[in-house]
Amino acid sequence: MERDNHIQVVIYIILSAFIFSTMEVALKLSGAQFDPLQLTALRFFIGGLCLLPLAVSGLRQRSVTLTKSDFAYLIFLGVFCICVSMMFFQFGVMNSNASTAAVIFSCNPMFTMAFAHFLTEEKFTKRKGVALAVSMVGLVIIARPWDLAPGNTAKGLLFTVSAALTFGLYSAIGKKRIGRIGGLPQTSISFIFGSIVLLAATGAMGRPVFSGISMDNILLLLYLGVVVTGLGYLFYFKAIEVGSAAKGSIVFFLKPMISPIIALVMLKETITLNTVIGVAILLVGSCINMTGQKKAA
Repeated sequence: MERDNHIQVVIYIILSAFIFSTMEVALKLSGAQFDPLQLTALRFFIGGLCLLPLAVSGLRQRSVTLTKSDFAYLIFLGVFCICVSMMFFQFGVMNSNASTAAVIFSCNPMFTMAFAHFLTEEKFTKRKGVALAVSMVGLVIIARPWDLAPGNTAKGLLFTVSAALTFGLYSAIGKKRIGRIGGLPQTSISFIFGSIVLLAATGAMGRPVFSGISMDNILLLLYLGVVVTGLGYLFYFKAIEVGSAAKGSIVFFLKPMISPIIALVMLKETITLNTVIGVAILLVGSCINMTGQKKAA
């Protein structure tokens, strides 16, 4: 039984890591065909709806009835994630190389553990401090702000770092009720609320909401919504459910290694020496953090 669970966890981690690693390339390919607000809102709305049946089932299994306070919490989470963090991310991808955006965004778990110190009972230990410091060195080497690689811009790096920081904060805030609501229900419902607010704001600004969608680009939109946002998060939470949060975090350990290869194949982006060195340093930081989690467990 334990062996079967181990195999399941490995499969879920690999599937989630690969799917998440295609996200920046898919966003890059979609960026020229959709308004950035429209694309962000629609992909998370579609992804949230895909997860909703499982979210409802999860709430029933937990015998949880959402209160007004829960709904207010989920609306806040969704708006902060979709309207703030994911908009930073979309603009970051549009103004930098897909591989650079992918690797920088993968640092978000490091920011989560720092924010969690102030928002939850999880303490920021010396080991976590070392892991964060090492990861920041890797991030700086990858970004190389003193000599930007072709395709990267200062604006793009600023947006992407802001996305990683705010997503880390979103994840830390999400820890407050995730134990009661559950990861899948919390993610699905907050995504739906956040995307509805962004869709309303997009329409109010006179930007396209559904216009511009055609047979030529709908498959990209569905891939981002159903596969990346829907299946990607489903497999990620399944890895946590069958294994543990520490094992689920391996997804963000693998993503920096896979994303540059996919960007090389699909977008012909160059894998530079500083990217290789930076990713290696990030992996060291992740290993330090994951070792600490295992000992704590």
